[in-house]
Amino acid sequence: MKIATFNINGIKARIEALPAWLKDAQPDVALLQEIKSVDENFPREIFEDLGYNVETHGQKSFNGVAILSRLPLEDVSRGLPGDDSDEQARYIEATVMGVKDAIRVCGLYLPNGNPAPGPKFDYKLAWMARLEARARDLLSQEIPFVMAGDYNIIPQAEDAAKPESWREDALFRPESRTAFRRLLNLGLTEAFRVRTPGPGHYSFWDYQAGAWNRNNGIRIDHLLLSPQAADMLQDCQIDKDVRGRDKPSDHVPVWIDLAA
Repeated sequence: MKIATFNINGIKARIEALPAWLKDAQPDVALLQEIKSVDENFPREIFEDLGYNVETHGQKSFNGVAILSRLPLEDVSRGLPGDDSDEQARYIEATVMGVKDAIRVCGLYLPNGNPAPGPKFDYKLAWMARLEARARDLLSQEIPFVMAGDYNIIPQAEDAAKPESWREDALFRPESRTAFRRLLNLGLTEAFRVRTPGPGHYSFWDYQAGAWNRNNGIRIDHLLLSPQAADMLQDCQIDKDVRGRDKPSDHVPVWIDLAA
């Protein structure tokens, strides 16, 4: 089962590039972030015509997450538990029925948190605490699950071309990285680093200052696997070349292949 995460930075802007990537990469499941569309305006027919089931959790002009799946989806839920007052569309879950196993997929768009310190950074850390609580709950059920998306976290210095430029940024502040490590310390596996060590691997390049041409990137899109899902892991790759195509997002897809 090939599961990809992709921050598309607006479905309207990616209305041609996203279907082209799907046709090329052929993921079984694509977890999308920043669709920037209310549910009723998401162009689901385009993706249904490609054979995908479509589930969205949208918001006008901002945020928004979606699941595209060529496999059956069950038990879809929207919104991260723990704060009923949170109106930001940043989280969606569903069970994907594979050939051999059912996988719970959790698509997330973690808050950016800037400027830090401040209320937006406080919201980021509180959101991460809720995500940790959700991970604990899923772990207690002993089911295979994947928490994938734009985490807006640079885990280590090697995950940035110029880490010194990010020292005071919410993506790289110690509090953010500590919260990310708490997730890993629950027993989750960061799929990409299991397969590929070392620096120079990025999933985001800013549109400004020639970041893409100079490979001035950061790695902030991650797939965290429960122990049961980690046992199924066969591969994890970053589709870096997508950034060089027409009308690209500032992120590129990251995907795993599970024996499921």
